Amino acid sequence: MMSTVLITGCSSGFGLESAKRFHEAGWEVIATMRTPQQDLLPPSLRLLALDVTDAASVERAVEAAGPIDVLVNNAGFGAVAPVELTAPETARALFETNVLGTLAMVRAVAPHMRRRRAGVIVNVSSTVTVKTLPLIGVYSASKAAVNAFTASLALEMQPFGVRAHLVLPGRAPQTRFGDNAMPHLRGMDDLDYSPQLQGFVQSVLEDQGPVTHATDVAQAVWRAATDPAAPLRIAAGADAELWMAEAGLA
Repeated sequence: MMSTVLITGCSSGFGLESAKRFHEAGWEVIATMRTPQQDLLPPSLRLLALDVTDAASVERAVEAAGPIDVLVNNAGFGAVAPVELTAPETARALFETNVLGTLAMVRAVAPHMRRRRAGVIVNVSSTVTVKTLPLIGVYSASKAAVNAFTASLALEMQPFGVRAHLVLPGRAPQTRFGDNAMPHLRGMDDLDYSPQLQGFVQSVLEDQGPVTHATDVAQAVWRAATDPAAPLRIAAGADAELWMAEAGLA
């Protein structure tokens, strides 16, 4: 029997590559994005509109999807700004999407998995939660929140035959993460913070040293979905593996 995976945030990067990975393996893939663009995906993939911050949108998408064997919560965005300069609306948006949006999908899908006594939930987080970095403090906090409730979720769902995992990517300069984060950049015109910000932005954009590729994340998501022995936290990318090892989590 063919397994079904629903993946959020498939318009680019990790979500798009994960959708392709499962499709190549013969799964039924339900790819979701806020504004559906079928030309981004193989024609045989199901594509649904989904805004994880909209309760009605979540309900419609989950109902249209039907039974889901694996839920991959990938939708999210970042923001670059010193903590004290992070705009309140940016902080709210980060938590609305990264935390509450992920939680909304879990709340919508987990009851069905629990009743069937089977299923896997994979939440894409970040290794910034295991290595403290400046200028992304509020983003890091949102991902740390995802880590915390996923760890509890894994324990809560285990008696019902449902697994929960975290995939932690590292720096991914080839994705649109930087492009999506730049509109929320604050502090470049601040004499104190500007030097830090210029250096940080340059390091994010440079494709030097060990980095994470979208295919690394897709493979980590695949492992979480298909390997019953997979750990709670799975590093995705060469740099992510190094950071996880340094944190004693490898």
